[in-house]
Amino acid sequence: MKREEVLTEALPYIQQFHGKTMVIKLGGHAMVDGIILDKAISDVVLLQLVGIKVVLVHGGGPEITEKMKALGKQPKFVGGLRITDEETLEIAQMVLVGKINSNIVSLIAKCGGKAVGISGNDGNLIIARKMTPQKVRVDGREQEVDLGHVGEIEEINPAVLNTLLDNRYIPVISPIAIDRSGQNLNINADTAAGEIAVALNAYKLINMTDVEGIMDASRTKVYRRLKASEAGELISSGVVAEGMIPKVSSIVNAVTAGVQFGHVINGNVAHNLLLEMFTDEGVGTMIYRD
Repeated sequence: MKREEVLTEALPYIQQFHGKTMVIKLGGHAMVDGIILDKAISDVVLLQLVGIKVVLVHGGGPEITEKMKALGKQPKFVGGLRITDEETLEIAQMVLVGKINSNIVSLIAKCGGKAVGISGNDGNLIIARKMTPQKVRVDGREQEVDLGHVGEIEEINPAVLNTLLDNRYIPVISPIAIDRSGQNLNINADTAAGEIAVALNAYKLINMTDVEGIMDASRTKVYRRLKASEAGELISSGVVAEGMIPKVSSIVNAVTAGVQFGHVINGNVAHNLLLEMFTDEGVGTMIYRD
């Protein structure tokens, strides 16, 4: 495709998305690879410069694990789920808020944008309750496990986000919530992004991860377009599994609740975000309402 064709193909999308709100979940390898993160952030700033209201939610699981090991604390997982004791929560806050969030805000400034880093506990943005014990299979036996300081989202209070967006800032959100007694809780960043998208009545929810999109059972084909019900069936049937479950579930729930479109894209490939947003064919999976 010629350069001028790329630009003319993008123009109607730029016009369509102007003034719309998009929530982007940043995760995967981009969180530990500075070059990949740099390119992703430059694309995010470009979205804002063409008139899109962008909200960023980031994860950081691998970095938390890395930091724990560096401090001599062995991460504990049961049935694939992280146990978050008091010390682990402190390390998670240190990594998510003190390092990753701050770094993303700085990168946005370097690219010519304006960002404000916040946690879900700022301004009571994300109210959560302690997660009930979860049933997991360990060595073929089902058992209930208390995950510690891990939360389930009860409520999103988007006033602080609307204030930032109205003043042309990009909110950068760490997935730490607060309960009604003032206790901090670690929450799933994919779920947080979905709930925030619904609360903001966002036009799109985009999950940037390590895979090309939602794939079939043989892992040879990427679904380019799926109805929310079709994506839900892929979860029920086990085609969408493990770490992809919260990503796809959050999009299905958000689209069902009013978000117009959800996307899963490979954030490790330079400018995939722009290609998904501004070309007819796209590069990942788009989920839309039935």
